Amino acid sequence: MAREVHTDITRLLEILEASGNNYNREKITNAYEYAAELHEGQRRKSGEAYISHPIAVAEIAATLGLDSDSICAALLHDTVEDCAEKTDLREIEKRFGADVALIVDGLTKIVTLQIEDKEEAHIETLRKMLLAMSRDVRVIFIKLCDRLHNMRTLGARSDDKQRTTALETMHVYAPLAHRLGMQRIKQELENLSLLYLDPYGYAEVKEDIEKKYGQHTDFVEHIRKEVDDKMRENNIPFTLEGRIKSVYSIYKKMYNQNKSFDEIYDFYALRIIVNTELECYTALGLIHEMYHSMPGRFKDYISTPKPNLYRSLHTTVIGRYGIPFEVQIRTWDMHHIAEYGIAAHWKYKSGAQSKEEMDKRLEWVSQLLENENETRDHDEFMKAFKTDIFQDEIFVFTPKGDVITLPQGATVIDFAYAIHSAVGNKMVGAKINGMIVPIDRVPRNGEIVEIITSNGGKGPSRDWLNIVKTGEARGKIRQWFRKEQRPENIALGKSAIELELKKFGRSTNEGQRQEIIGALAQRVGYASADDLYNTIGYGGLSVSKIAAKLREEFDKVIKPEEAPVFTPLEVEQIKTAHAQSTRHIRRNSGIVVDGESGCQVKFAKCCNPLPGDNVIGFITRGFGISIHKVDCPNVTEGMKKTEDADRWVEAHWERGSKSENQDVYEALVQMHVYSSLTILADITMALADMKVLLLSINSRKKNDGRMIIDLKISCKNVEHYHSIVSRLKGLRDVIDVVRGYS
Repeated sequence: MAREVHTDITRLLEILEASGNNYNREKITNAYEYAAELHEGQRRKSGEAYISHPIAVAEIAATLGLDSDSICAALLHDTVEDCAEKTDLREIEKRFGADVALIVDGLTKIVTLQIEDKEEAHIETLRKMLLAMSRDVRVIFIKLCDRLHNMRTLGARSDDKQRTTALETMHVYAPLAHRLGMQRIKQELENLSLLYLDPYGYAEVKEDIEKKYGQHTDFVEHIRKEVDDKMRENNIPFTLEGRIKSVYSIYKKMYNQNKSFDEIYDFYALRIIVNTELECYTALGLIHEMYHSMPGRFKDYISTPKPNLYRSLHTTVIGRYGIPFEVQIRTWDMHHIAEYGIAAHWKYKSGAQSKEEMDKRLEWVSQLLENENETRDHDEFMKAFKTDIFQDEIFVFTPKGDVITLPQGATVIDFAYAIHSAVGNKMVGAKINGMIVPIDRVPRNGEIVEIITSNGGKGPSRDWLNIVKTGEARGKIRQWFRKEQRPENIALGKSAIELELKKFGRSTNEGQRQEIIGALAQRVGYASADDLYNTIGYGGLSVSKIAAKLREEFDKVIKPEEAPVFTPLEVEQIKTAHAQSTRHIRRNSGIVVDGESGCQVKFAKCCNPLPGDNVIGFITRGFGISIHKVDCPNVTEGMKKTEDADRWVEAHWERGSKSENQDVYEALVQMHVYSSLTILADITMALADMKVLLLSINSRKKNDGRMIIDLKISCKNVEHYHSIVSRLKGLRDVIDVVRGYS
């Protein structure tokens, strides 16, 4: 069936007339005529006249009930970008007003900036669109309409372009539609994206849906009639709709959750639309009276709405022949919001919608932009973007009963920062349902979370950046470090840059380094080298993201044949700077890293390396170099991650070092023993005889009557450790003693 293409606005005007809204038809007609003039002679990849696209976008916008300026912006949305030689934003504003110009500007890609790669340009365009959206939500409404029509006509593009566009749609625009509650557009974008990303999977699921629905047509009709009769019997005014889950929704459950098609319980759904909230709960009671409900499958989104304003009752029940089906119950107002999301408020209240109310509903956009101002990492921006707008949500409660919405997998730290940045910064612990929990604990739906704070605390830990899930928490933690820990950040950032410079294999003097880092800082948008160091130090930018640019600036200054010449004063300055930057990390460690002694290191708690062990170093984010045993399980797993390959560095113990002979280290011992009344006493007495400090001891009993005892002891080196183990192995009831790992 051929797709219908329009190059005039006859059908658009008919849609506007049928809506019953008071549109400025003259202004819209003028916008069409101006767009047609500017796009004259331009063609789409399909060969159609280009004007057919903005007309189609305007028609989709009209079905959302958007206002006259939105329709005009839809018609003009590509003019500034594609017809720059004929018009500009000033001309658009002069002809159609500031609002139309603002929306068109928000929809125009960044093409004038000198941006070095396409990925960076794409991220900056997305930031620009979000910023414009925070000022006027109509920007994203038109963009979603634009993307929907492009997806409907994607078949005319090349295979590579189809996949690229479908991926962007799935990762950016479908999540945005979801976050705004625009379910119709979201579902169509997902289905069309899947069609191009996995055509075979799409066809398979679509075929299964058609087959299953054909087999159960009688079941569906019977259920509809039963519910219809019950509602009429109880004199509840209602509208009944049937629904089958979308292809993408079923595909996602099958492939992400490893379920078979027959395990999709809410394949069939019945939607009951009533007039009042009270009637919603009355209808729910009737449904549970008629059918057996499935445990754990009831959700009340009326009393606890989703962040995108969605409200409805969901329950899954067992129908005839043991076939499960879902029932959704909502009012008409809830239905409009479920279909059109925030656009429903624009549609039904238009100018009466208060700016304060709309701003409140869009404050997540401003929060996202504010949080991501703390980082220049494009990968992290996209990760936070996807987490904040498309992650499944959970609902947890404060002790006062307030509901806090978090993405699934968020921790109690995320919860603390969701309440207020001051709560997160002062957090020292947390309770869930009255019980103390670790700070990386992930709360579950419905749990009560209490944050324990202290005014005397030291603030957040840098480790939290690797624990938190939300961009909001990560941004607020970085903000604290940026403001409160600048000297330490600069030292950490400088150390990280210097480690990267060492990989280039050529030495530099202080003047050359200043030239290199100064040029790099300006290139990536910082006023000074210290500002760049500070951002790296607080985690706003990773060295790996600028490593290529650093190498380019390095090669401009340092030629392969050049060798640096250091003055005695420069040598002394280098030593002093290094000492200052490493005073918070263990010094005189006895570790040589990449041929350099005196590097700032910490010893990994997972394996507690000792002098004499074969070791390896890992460059951490913000904590110097972590030293591990080469056979540590974390090393074995870490080596598999290709993205971290360049962060592993050679390391060994310095022979005859002071630390090897005199320092005391922590060591882990695991003992396998027969259970007895005296075993713990025997162990502690043996350690006391050897003058070995016992730092901690934990035991657990096995089902076969044996025990595993984990010890943390003080130890000088590997030889000392082996002598301790030899003594412990000689104790009565000891089966084996091995090196412990935590």
